[in-house]
Amino acid sequence: IYADPAKRLELYFRPKDPYCHPVCANRFPTSTMLLRVRRRSRKKQQQLDTKEQTQPEVQFEMEILGIVTTVYKFQGMSDFQYLAMHSGPDGKQTSMYDKVLMLKPEKEEFFNRELPLYIPPPIFSRLDTPIDYFYRPDIQHREGYNNPQVSGENLIGLSRARRPHNAIFVNFDDEEIPAKPLDAAVQTWKKVCTNPVDKKVEEELRKLFEVRPVWSRNAVKANISVHPDKLKLLLPYLAYYMLTGPWRSLWVRFGYDPRKHPEAKIYQVLDFRIRCGMKYGYAPNDMPVKAKRSTYNYSLPITVKKQVSHTVSVHDLKQGLGTAGASGAKKAPSSRYKLKESIYIFREGALPPYRQMFYQLCDLNVESLQKIIHRNDGTESECTERDGWCLPKTSDDLRDSMSLMIKQIIRSTRPALFSNTTSSEDSKEQLAYESGEDEEDEEEEEEDFKPSDGSENEMETEILDYV
Repeated sequence: IYADPAKRLELYFRPKDPYCHPVCANRFPTSTMLLRVRRRSRKKQQQLDTKEQTQPEVQFEMEILGIVTTVYKFQGMSDFQYLAMHSGPDGKQTSMYDKVLMLKPEKEEFFNRELPLYIPPPIFSRLDTPIDYFYRPDIQHREGYNNPQVSGENLIGLSRARRPHNAIFVNFDDEEIPAKPLDAAVQTWKKVCTNPVDKKVEEELRKLFEVRPVWSRNAVKANISVHPDKLKLLLPYLAYYMLTGPWRSLWVRFGYDPRKHPEAKIYQVLDFRIRCGMKYGYAPNDMPVKAKRSTYNYSLPITVKKQVSHTVSVHDLKQGLGTAGASGAKKAPSSRYKLKESIYIFREGALPPYRQMFYQLCDLNVESLQKIIHRNDGTESECTERDGWCLPKTSDDLRDSMSLMIKQIIRSTRPALFSNTTSSEDSKEQLAYESGEDEEDEEEEEEDFKPSDGSENEMETEILDYV
């Protein structure tokens, strides 16, 4: 518990009872000392008025053992307790612990016995601290008042309505592609484009689409410094969004149809996931590339998380002062929101920043991979939804080659992981992918925005941001 600042310390009043609900302690920083106090007493004989009286002599010894930096405080209330009991017809309570708890290996008869239904609830209270509900009295209407009919216009939703960004979505099966943006998208961008910086960003993005008609959003972020909120409004103004097919999750310049141009195969998307597992010589935890999210990083609704304050060191105080803090200075406005190139470009000898990446084929900067992509140059006959203008199984061949490159990098950085594997086994490995999830973009305030180091390269499927 101490190793993870986000966890709470649990106290069980009945440790041997699996149905006992614990009380939880929150973690707090402190600056106190741990003392050892010894009390020594020695009897002393005193003669008082010809009458003997024993009076002890007491001495205290104190010793500082150490400094305490963390303390756990039990501030919440104890939860309800649910005992394994059964109420008989006469109201008598009977314990069921000997019938429901399996303390040793049992035979089949133990599981086939007829017992009263006993299903303990997984949780009683969502919070362990008291709160005020602030109940409001019922509204007293005049006589003859009727409640209005509920419709989509006056229905109060569970969350706020999404801000419209007016993007145009195109499926691979759609016959026509848009040639211009929606009027609402034009008006929205003109409304927010109020300073020369926005005008400059618009011109830079236009030039990018002139050089290359298809871009991923992360590739745009790596080439232009623009706030994410404004990029959400600018992209629908200059391009449409492909939902399915070999160009899915990409932004395409208005008027350009990649399904009619064989040279557009270099802009197709490749869903690449780093293979990991014991059959490949290393477990997911041994990977030098972190995962997007972990299924273990969650908290129960009963927990109350406290922000752990970090101790300020002298080194931290020096950051940003004079020449010593030059590295901690803020980035220039021209590159404040830019991401690293590794977020969309694959290079030989470098590990991807994430276990699941979405590359465009032209961004695979390895000669052997480009040979696989261009195997059918000049002989493209049909654009399919699965392979686009490439030969069938091209994506599989690319993934195999990229996986071997990454394994060689991991082998060189962590040779101990591959001490039991042989080269003959390497050539026989089959496909295995680690499942990935799409992450939602977090809307941050401009002054608090911190550019990513390449860890948010997710497939852009949060299309509701652009509806």
